[in-house]
Amino acid sequence: MDQLTMRPIRVGITMGDPAGIGPEIIIKALTDHSHYDGMIPIIYGDPLVFNETLARVKSPLQLRVIEDAVSAKGHYGTLEIVPTSNVESTPKLGEVHPKAGDMAVKAITAAIQSALHGEIDAINTAPINKEAVRKAGYHYPGHTEMLAELFSAHHVVTMFVVGNLRVFFLTRHHPLKDAIRLLTIEQVYDGIQQGIKYLVELGFEQPVLAVAALNPHAGENGLIGTEEQEILIPAIKKAQQDGLSVEGPIPADAVFYQARMGRYHGVLSLYHDQGHIATKTLDFNGTVSVTLGLPVIRTSVDHGTAFDIAGQGIADAHGQSEALRVAKELTLLKQSRN
Repeated sequence: MDQLTMRPIRVGITMGDPAGIGPEIIIKALTDHSHYDGMIPIIYGDPLVFNETLARVKSPLQLRVIEDAVSAKGHYGTLEIVPTSNVESTPKLGEVHPKAGDMAVKAITAAIQSALHGEIDAINTAPINKEAVRKAGYHYPGHTEMLAELFSAHHVVTMFVVGNLRVFFLTRHHPLKDAIRLLTIEQVYDGIQQGIKYLVELGFEQPVLAVAALNPHAGENGLIGTEEQEILIPAIKKAQQDGLSVEGPIPADAVFYQARMGRYHGVLSLYHDQGHIATKTLDFNGTVSVTLGLPVIRTSVDHGTAFDIAGQGIADAHGQSEALRVAKELTLLKQSRN
């Protein structure tokens, strides 16, 4: 473990859609010296895109093209890039274009290959545009699905991180009425198992997971909804009987605060907005999305390509900086476990 700790973490950073703010926030984030402390950031993308962006934001950083991630030196002041495309002209900023979608996918594919060959320890992805990806001829509905397929990962889990708050999601992109209908004892039990499994893999010993309630005041013993009595409590009791450290259901207006204060290692959110509101209210730009279940940790900002401000030099890189920090932190935790 001592040798692993001493070796810098190599993080592959994919440029995202070149017509969006991805290249800009990557450059801005890497002006922070701390990202070179025990970490070697390696960009996967197009050199022309980054040279143009460096000039546009008047960055003092220099660009160095490298053949592969192993060649990276990790010296502050120099952005090291593995070229995944070599265009003669860049896509127009702020517009959906199949060329941009293709460039984004090629960057991701190259980073995945590097990870599979052990050249990088984690992946950090800048935002892509789903429409541009589809127009480029790819079938992937989003980043996570693309990563899962290309890594041949059969079960991936999303975890949001903001500060020391970690949130898992039982359901994601479903209408609220469908998310409630989809709740079953088996599904909640599986969500508890997965949450604790990944917390253990990240190096937390005997982690405690909290399950957020669905209804106000956790249903008030069935007075304000019956889902707690009929679904959540039976699932939690079954998990406890199987030796899992889980508590709940805890009212949603309290559980995220309690976890942030250190009472729980993670929270299982029952539906999309329940967890999103909690994390983004705490730090909208700094919320980091983590994909677990892949061979390496993957992190990303939890915002899109921001075409409306692309090229203006005003993009906030706080989230990108946090995503890099979390990639390093979780990779070290995972390595300490192995």
